Amino acid sequence: MKTKHRFLLILGSALTLILQGCTVTNHPLGKQAPGRTSSSAEMERLIDQPGPIQLETISSADWSVPLSGLLNLKSPAAIEAGLKDRDEPIQIYAHLLKHPKFGNYLVDTGVSRKLVNDPGKEGLNWLIRKVMHIERIKLNKSTAEILQGMDGKLSGVFFTHLHIDHISGMPDIPNDVPLYIGASESTETNLKNMFVQGATDQLLENKRPLQEWHFQPDPQNKFEGVIDIFEDGSVFAISVPGHTPGSTAFLIRTTQGPVLLTGDTCHTRWGWEHTVEPGDFTEDNERNLKNLKSLKDLVARHPQIDVRLGHQR
Repeated sequence: MKTKHRFLLILGSALTLILQGCTVTNHPLGKQAPGRTSSSAEMERLIDQPGPIQLETISSADWSVPLSGLLNLKSPAAIEAGLKDRDEPIQIYAHLLKHPKFGNYLVDTGVSRKLVNDPGKEGLNWLIRKVMHIERIKLNKSTAEILQGMDGKLSGVFFTHLHIDHISGMPDIPNDVPLYIGASESTETNLKNMFVQGATDQLLENKRPLQEWHFQPDPQNKFEGVIDIFEDGSVFAISVPGHTPGSTAFLIRTTQGPVLLTGDTCHTRWGWEHTVEPGDFTEDNERNLKNLKSLKDLVARHPQIDVRLGHQR
């Protein structure tokens, strides 16, 4: 009886862990990310003024994935349009941001040639390779090539979130480069994380501890939180959880005008135009849709914003 009781306790504990899921990574958290708490009102007062940032969006690779992951096909708009699941062509981006005082930053990382050539060596097990269809990734410009063409060293990486396709360039990122993420991105648990945690851990292995932005509620209630990253009104991090717990968008005041990087709050052009959030790839569809609407409302108030989506032009 004692043996049976012990077995049931072990089984119960295991089931509890499975149901609770795990974090997307065990990589350590470091000090708080830089920047000061801001507000949508402060950000919007500055949006229409030209900024100091030079920004280049680079299509690191072409890819194709199921449309059911990119779009919620159960949404009324998708049903009315008669959308069915299919393979959808997309891109994997890296955004190169140059600040005149603080240097070069990447928003997301593009794709490393090392990962494409030998995904198993970079931590992507056979299940991830099969589900992600790594063989479909066609490189245009690897992360290493992006860094080689950069004027000066890399000062940091801002992640929209930690899904594998957004950290696929990490094998090429120097180990001493600071890494910045949204609140709770690496600490909240989810059952799906059990399948990717090992790969995420290996891609981040030997890198600097993750630094997390601590967002405060927006006084105007237009967003869940806004941070002025460089404290000069040039780059704002916007908390838009839903796709992942710490999903972050970026409003960048460039020399050519304002640019909004939505991250995967919206993957596709159709999703943006019809206000439909991602589908199977998203953790919390309701919250994702709420924050997608908030970003669309921002652009409606400032139509000169250049919107750059997670995976399509």
